[in-house]
Amino acid sequence: MNAPNPSETPSPPVDLTEADVITRYEPYLRMLARTHMRTAYQAKLGASDIVQQAMMQAIGAIDQFRGGTEAELRGWLRQILVRQICHLDRDMHRDKRDVRREQSMEQKLTQSSMRLEGLLAADQATPSQVAVVGENLSTLVEAVERLPDAQRVAIELHYLEGMKLAEVAEALGKTTGAVAGLLHRGMKQLRADMNQASTRKGFRMPGNPPSATTDTDL
Repeated sequence: MNAPNPSETPSPPVDLTEADVITRYEPYLRMLARTHMRTAYQAKLGASDIVQQAMMQAIGAIDQFRGGTEAELRGWLRQILVRQICHLDRDMHRDKRDVRREQSMEQKLTQSSMRLEGLLAADQATPSQVAVVGENLSTLVEAVERLPDAQRVAIELHYLEGMKLAEVAEALGKTTGAVAGLLHRGMKQLRADMNQASTRKGFRMPGNPPSATTDTDL
């Protein structure tokens, strides 16, 4: 089942007066940071720490946000997160600012965000379900973070970083069948968790993850 392109779906307006307008995206930003920070950096400063710094900067600069939708707010937060990660990179290597690296990382974070949103969207999603994608991102991320580490990493590599099944298998040192099993069990648990929340928020997870013989991407 193919998910619609999140960039082509409507995004609800953002209410900057809401108390959690920034902090509700903490799990979302944490997952993006964890999947795109270099491992060596995470040993010095964890994803949670750098996300805290990014959120503090965003809260202090909220009057500079010029967008009007939740999608634009997420894009603005990703830009701040990228600057924080690249600032850490410069500190560790004592390099000058590299604008091209920032642009490249921002593109990668945007692609991961779109893949993550794709997990919440499906061909038969109603407009009301699509409208709450942003609201549900943190719920999905928290569900992913509760998975056993092996399942979580496999899902992040395949669904967020866009790796093919064989590439995930190579990265994890496992067979494609083993990775397919991790994806299947992980997605099964995610669907169960998210379906429990659907009675309150009205969304559903898409269909089955790829099998061991189906090397498809979102």
